[in-house]
Amino acid sequence: MKIILQRVSRASVTVDGKVVGSINKGYLVLLGVGAGDDKTKIEKAVDKIQKLRIFPDENGKTNLSITDVGGELLIVSQFTLYADCRKGNRPSFTEAAPPALAEELYEYFIEYSKGKFTKVQHGTFGASMEVELVNSGPFTVILEDF
Repeated sequence: MKIILQRVSRASVTVDGKVVGSINKGYLVLLGVGAGDDKTKIEKAVDKIQKLRIFPDENGKTNLSITDVGGELLIVSQFTLYADCRKGNRPSFTEAAPPALAEELYEYFIEYSKGKFTKVQHGTFGASMEVELVNSGPFTVILEDF
C-alpha cells in the first residue's frame, strides 16, 4: 500500500462535473493498493493516519492529530502511485493490486475510516476524477510498508 497524505484546509473530488466528496480541515488521502495488501494492512494504515501528529498546536509545533483538531478525511483511489518508471518511457503498474482486490480494499479503507474519523468523504473507484485541494503548510507525507 502506498499513501500520499496531504494536510489540507479544504479539498474536493469531482466526477462528471459533480462534486462527490468534499472536506474542510483534514487530510486528503491518495490511496494506492498493492498486490500483496489485505485488510490488516488497511487497518494499520488508518490507525497510523488517525494517530499521526502533523497539525500545529498553539505554539506552531506539529503536535496535534487529526482527531485533536476535529479534522475530516477525503479518500481517493490512485493506483498510479504504483507506477514503475525505471525502464522505458511508459509506466508499468504490475505491482498494483488487480482491480477487484483494489476496489474491495478501497471500500474497506472507507468503511474502517468511518469508525475513526468525524467526517469521511471519498471519490469513485475507477472513475476519472478531478481533485482540488488547498495544501495547508504545505504538508505532505508519504506512507507505505504497513
